[in-house]
Amino acid sequence: MTANILKINKTPHQVRLWVHPEGLVIGSLFIRNDNTDPVAAESPYEVINQTEPFVVLKREHPDEVRFYNRTSIIRVEYTASEKDIEEKATTLHCRLMMMDGSILEGTISEKLPTDQSRLYDYLNKTNVRFIRLFLNKKEVCLVNKSYIIQVSPLADD
Repeated sequence: MTANILKINKTPHQVRLWVHPEGLVIGSLFIRNDNTDPVAAESPYEVINQTEPFVVLKREHPDEVRFYNRTSIIRVEYTASEKDIEEKATTLHCRLMMMDGSILEGTISEKLPTDQSRLYDYLNKTNVRFIRLFLNKKEVCLVNKSYIIQVSPLADD
């Protein structure tokens, strides 16, 4: 019974990781899910931006748990949820050119202070390693800033 007191309520959340040099890895991150307090719940964005060097990923094929170094993760893709949507957010449309040659286009939608609401300001935030890019209304891509070569602002849709 005392073991349950120490247990943190986390649920697997399926993601697609692009890892250097391994490539595409499909598995689940463990997300804190607090049904009694929605504010205490996490999103993949919060998990991937934690300061610890390694993140836990549960694979299904093969069935195993792996610890990935965050610096080797190029990007993380997953289906958007309500937790990802920011109310009264600044919207920034952009194109990212990645070191692996891929080009990602989408929208950054984040709550930003008025005096720091430019794309340049967001990219230079030092407290996050991964930026959140909405590829469309349903897909989120968390991009490791270390793997971005350049970013171009795009006109609003």
